[in-house]
Amino acid sequence: MTAAPGPAPAGPSAFTPLIEMRGVDKHFGDLHVLRNIELTVGRGEVVVIIGPSGSGKSTLCRAINRLEPIERGTILIDGQPLPAEGKGLARLRAEVGMVFQSFNLFAHRTVLQNVSLAQIKVRGRPKAEADAKSRSLLERVGLATQADKYPAQLSGGQQQRVAIARALAMDPKALLFDEPTSALDPEMINEVLDVMRQLASEGMTMVVVTHEMGFARASANRVVFMADGRIVEDRAPEEFFSAPESERARDFLSKILKH
Repeated sequence: MTAAPGPAPAGPSAFTPLIEMRGVDKHFGDLHVLRNIELTVGRGEVVVIIGPSGSGKSTLCRAINRLEPIERGTILIDGQPLPAEGKGLARLRAEVGMVFQSFNLFAHRTVLQNVSLAQIKVRGRPKAEADAKSRSLLERVGLATQADKYPAQLSGGQQQRVAIARALAMDPKALLFDEPTSALDPEMINEVLDVMRQLASEGMTMVVVTHEMGFARASANRVVFMADGRIVEDRAPEEFFSAPESERARDFLSKILKH
């Protein structure tokens, strides 16, 4: 059973849906990876998606901006149905930034060029304006001095912070994070989580697939627990971690919180 959306984040406005998934289904061959997904993310909310490997978490995240096509159901971004393809999809995708596990930076372009490129190509900003915005964002993620380096000259944590700056450069309405720290060495994880915590505190709408339970506890408005392609629980972090309702969640937490 899917619980109702949690309370709206603190603030003067009522809960305003920004991302809505209604009856979303997806197969990979015979594998039913998303089963009748119903999920609403309010403006300014941080929703963390957790669950065992193969539960459909990353597929759900990637489906939100159609990086993964769906077979049935509706996805709305700020009240607009997500087009299946074409320029309309590209426009809406620009409203929902994506940060991947593997950074996906252009190796042959400098850090500054990586952050500026989509601003110029998609948003149509003049190069000087894009570069100025990029430098400001690189300063925000602690990388102002790295602008002229190439990705290979940076640590994994630095590359992921460049990827976050690149996503922010498009002025998105929401950011999607697909296991952003899972490819990083342990000492680099916190430098990325610190940037994400700051974004959360500033009111950025975020959907985060992660194994970082500390981030889920401290920064999420809601924790969504998935298993076998379904949303099993959708609750406030303190409720979920202290008293999970389902046997699947209790089993998952008993294993993951021991380490």
